[in-house]
Order: sequence, then structure tokens, then C-alpha cells
Amino acid sequence: MTIRSRIIGVGGYLPERVVTNAELAARVDTSDEWIIERTGIRQRHVAAEGQKTSDLAIAAARKALAHAGLSGADLDLIVVATATPDNTFPATATRVQAALGMTGGFAFDVQAVCSGFIFALSTADNFVKSGQVKTALVIGAETFSRILDWEDRGTCVLFGDGAGAVVLRAEDGRGTNQDNGILSTHLHSDGRHYDLLHVDGGPSSTQTVGHLRMEGREVFRHAVSNLAAVVDEALSHNGLSAQNLDWLVPHQANKRILEGTARKLHLSPDRVVMTVDRHANTSAASVPLALSEAVGDGRIKSGDLVLLEAMGGGFTWGAALVRM
Repeated sequence: MTIRSRIIGVGGYLPERVVTNAELAARVDTSDEWIIERTGIRQRHVAAEGQKTSDLAIAAARKALAHAGLSGADLDLIVVATATPDNTFPATATRVQAALGMTGGFAFDVQAVCSGFIFALSTADNFVKSGQVKTALVIGAETFSRILDWEDRGTCVLFGDGAGAVVLRAEDGRGTNQDNGILSTHLHSDGRHYDLLHVDGGPSSTQTVGHLRMEGREVFRHAVSNLAAVVDEALSHNGLSAQNLDWLVPHQANKRILEGTARKLHLSPDRVVMTVDRHANTSAASVPLALSEAVGDGRIKSGDLVLLEAMGGGFTWGAALVRM
């Protein structure tokens, strides 16, 4: 039997507090106009004091499970993608597991920064295809507000907090819906660019959390090139072209990166799901948040061909081609 992972539920969660560009302009040397012109961001959500990454992940997971008509007890696997875990250990996924009432199976975290959700999705998909699990929950969740230098206008304006989740179920790839599900995933990394986007702290180096540091122009240059290449790779692998896509759901890093990727693919902007203006960059949460929003408002429908892609620190980057 040919097994394929099918996305049967999606969900997202954003903290209640909204921080506008005007509020940031009162704290650092920036302006609403400057931020919008360079990034397309108008606001971002920030976790409340005491609100942890696991809290965001649990809220998104419950929505995804409800959408799928399942409960935590139905799950065999939870993979949480995050660069901002609750603690150094244990895995944030185990806290989510307990909160959802999942007492069997297994749960763990994946760390690939902004590409984390794509890496986690690929990992869960391979567990499903191998026959080891039947139902999996994949979550991207971040509280990047905890690692920002709020005096660095080049980075603090870019990020927000949030979580998104999808539920995967094993289906027979030879059935009537043989074209549905995750068609392929494609992952890459290049550690030579480690220092261009990193956090200057960690338990084995400084024993502090540290702050996010980024060489913006270099990251932008690599992002447009790498994202277009991995999208081409995913389409070519499946014998398709960008014109076959119904939707592109990209990592929501910067409006200019999204527009640049679309231009390289000769893809109409109205086929690109964009939430960066309201969510900012939520790292591993951005792709599932955007997917959840587009499914929820009816843009993405059953049978649509959707390309998910992201790039993050490391560098890491990847794509997943999905028939919903």
C-alpha cells in the first residue's frame, strides 16, 4: 500500500496584544512609513507577560484538532517547530502533549528557525509514510519578542509572536483521492551563513538567552534566490510549473521578499497568501498561520494545489507541495 499524509485540520493562534508601528516609533528611532516601505509590516502580536510558547502552541493545536474533528487522544505524534522553547529541556512538544490529553505516541521539537515548520512537516510526513504513525500534529510556535533587542530598529520591528498547526492523517495513496496530500518535501541548509542570522547567546556558550542579530541585506539576497530555487525544485520534482499552482503560502518575512519570489516564478500576486502586514515575521509559525487564515476564509479549498516555502537562520530553507 502507498501511504500519503493528508492535511485534515488547520488552526492558528495570535496573542491578544497588538503592537503597532506607531508604538514602536515611540521607543526606537523609526517611523510607520519607514517600516512599511521596507517590510510591508503595519503591526505585530506580542505574547503577554507569562504567556509561553507552549501556550500559543496549545491554542493553535486545539483549533486544528477541532477542525479535523479529533482530540489529543487520537494522535500518535506531535512535532513542534520552535526556536523559542519554554525551557532548554524538556521539549515544548511534551508540554503540548500533556495539555492535549495525549498519553500514547511520542512528541519532540524541531529547530530550524523560520524554516522550522517545513522541516517539522517533512519529518512528520516521513513518519506517516513509513507506517510508524497514522495521525500527527505539526505545530510552528514562537515567542520571538523574548529574544529581540528592543533598541535595535533593524530587527525589533520585524518580528511577532504566534502559532499555527496542521493535523496529518495517513491515507491510501492509491485510492480515489490519490492526488491529494503532501506530494513532496524538499529541505536544505548551508551552515557557512550561520553568522548572518543568529542569536548571540545560548546555554553552552554564554549561559544567557541572547538577542537576535541579523545582516539584513545579505539575508534578503540569499532569501529571494534560495526560495525561488526550492520552489522550482518542488515543482520540477512533480512535473509541474508555477502556473499549475493555486496558491503560494510563503514564510512571512518581508513583503519585498514575497514579491521578489513571486516575480521570479512569474506568479500573480493575487495567488500569494500574505499576512506579514498584520502578523510580521512569526518565524516557524508564519507558514501554518498563513495557511490557517487562507483555509479559514475560504481562499484555499479542497483540491487546491498549494506550495509552502520558508527560509531561516542557519541558513535553512525548504518547500512542501500539497494537494489540499
